[in-house]
Amino acid sequence: MDLLDTLIQFFTANGYLAVFLVLMICGFGVPIPEDITLVAGGVIAGLGYVNVHVMVAVGLAGVLCGDSLMFAVGRLFGERALRLRWVAMLLTPKRYARVQAKFARYGTRLMFIARFLPGLRSPIYLTAGMTRRVSFLKFFLLDGLAALISVPVWVYLGYYGAQNHEWLLTWLGRGKTVVLAIVGVLMIGAIWYFGRRFLRRRALLKRRRERRRHAH
Repeated sequence: MDLLDTLIQFFTANGYLAVFLVLMICGFGVPIPEDITLVAGGVIAGLGYVNVHVMVAVGLAGVLCGDSLMFAVGRLFGERALRLRWVAMLLTPKRYARVQAKFARYGTRLMFIARFLPGLRSPIYLTAGMTRRVSFLKFFLLDGLAALISVPVWVYLGYYGAQNHEWLLTWLGRGKTVVLAIVGVLMIGAIWYFGRRFLRRRALLKRRRERRRHAH
C-alpha cells in the first residue's frame, strides 16, 4: 500500500507524463510493479485529476514503448548488450536459462504470454531481440494484444476503487486472476472460432472433391 500511495501522490502532482515515464522505467526491469503503476493511474482518474480513457491510452503507450525499447536494445546490440552492467544484472544466467526454456515451450507465442509473467517480462523481450527469434512487427502485435487486455483492467480497477481503498486492495489481489480469466476466455473463443472455420473449410473442400469425382 505504501508504494501505491507514493505513486498516487506522484501522479497527482505530475499527471499523464509521470505515469508514462514510470511505465517506461518498468519496461527496463526496474522493480516497480507495472500493475500497481497502472492502478495508481486509474486512482487519480477516479479522483478527478485526469480522464480515465486518456489514462488507458497513456498506459498502453508507456507499456509498449518500454517493452519496445527493451526489444530494440537486444536487437541492436545482440550479445554485446550483456556487457552493459544493468543488462547483465537483469538477464542473469539463471533467468536466461528460464527464458530459453519458455521459448522452447511456447515459441513466438511467448511474446503474448510474457505480459503475464512479472519478473521475466523484460528478460524475455531483451532475449527475443538478442536472438532474433521474432520480427519486431510480430513482437509488437503480440505484445500489443496482451497489453490491450491487461492495461484497461488495471486502470479501470483503480478508477472504480479510487473512493474505496478496502475494495481496491481486495481486488488488487484478485486482478491477476481476472486478467488471466479474460485471457482464457479469449483464447477459448479464438480456438472455437478458428476451429469452426477450419472444419467448414474442410467440409467445403470435401464437397468440391466429391463433385469433381461425379463430374468425371
